[in-house]
Amino acid sequence: MEEETLILLAGHYPEISRYTYFLIPDLKKIEFVRDKRNLMQFAGAHGIPTPKTFQIPPSLTLPLKGGGQGGGADLSSIPIPAVIKPRISSGSFGIVYVKKREDLIPSYQKVHARYPFPLIQEWIPDGGGTFGISALFNEVSDTKAAFVHKKLRMFPVEGGPSTLREGVEHPQIMELGLSLLKSLNWVGVGMVEFKVDPRDGIPKLMEVNPRFWGSLQLAIVSGVDFPYLILRMAREERFEPILRYEVGKRCRWLLLGDIQHFLSNPQRFRLHPSFFHFFDPNTSYDIISKDDPLPLLGSAATFLTFLYDPEMKRFLERR
Repeated sequence: MEEETLILLAGHYPEISRYTYFLIPDLKKIEFVRDKRNLMQFAGAHGIPTPKTFQIPPSLTLPLKGGGQGGGADLSSIPIPAVIKPRISSGSFGIVYVKKREDLIPSYQKVHARYPFPLIQEWIPDGGGTFGISALFNEVSDTKAAFVHKKLRMFPVEGGPSTLREGVEHPQIMELGLSLLKSLNWVGVGMVEFKVDPRDGIPKLMEVNPRFWGSLQLAIVSGVDFPYLILRMAREERFEPILRYEVGKRCRWLLLGDIQHFLSNPQRFRLHPSFFHFFDPNTSYDIISKDDPLPLLGSAATFLTFLYDPEMKRFLERR
């Protein structure tokens, strides 16, 4: 579920695959899509819509300039609002939203100090929705399953992992996501995130997760059980691609995601659906289940390790 673990396993694929069925992309491909500069360039070359993306070349000197004078890089042509993104990160770590032009240079310098030469992208306005297309491919990059969800709530509120999401049908996003992954000759699971631009109605690529995604439980309760399908593939069972599923199911990351969304959202008491709608029969929870309490206990135990384990603290700092 974490990229650090995935990279560790991918680096030892020859040894591990001798003992168990192990379906993941090779290490070079994982590292390629993790780099958002590579991803945006590849997507653009293959007809996948992306936000306007800018990068300050390493050859240009710092400090940056606001008006193109001197030896620094010129950022004056970049549209505002803008989003500064590390080339390599996960979740929302390192992302900064710039709403005023005078904040662009100091914000870039701050991100650059920790994540060298990040990307600057145009901000896609809200209103069109943010979607994820999750997929499973076999060893020859044939699609074995796909599922689309819409983010209803996120943390951070401006953009990040979903805390409440819903299974939907969106043929355009499914087509774009599968097309991108197949162009990469993808194997195993992957999730492609798009944000629909309300100005033109076109989904714009945000990122590719080369691993299982945090909202996996929603796909499972909607009828696309990705882990079980991988087990069937390991058993060499044949099955038709699963591209249809029950739409309208919702799944919630209550601890701690949706709680953090509620506390940080100024509109917290006007959310739809309400934060306090705990017993909706159509909504399940990522790890909370009265029939199986152990995942909740395991999650709590993992959280506690961040308080005392130096290695876990370093893990957070690396992100």
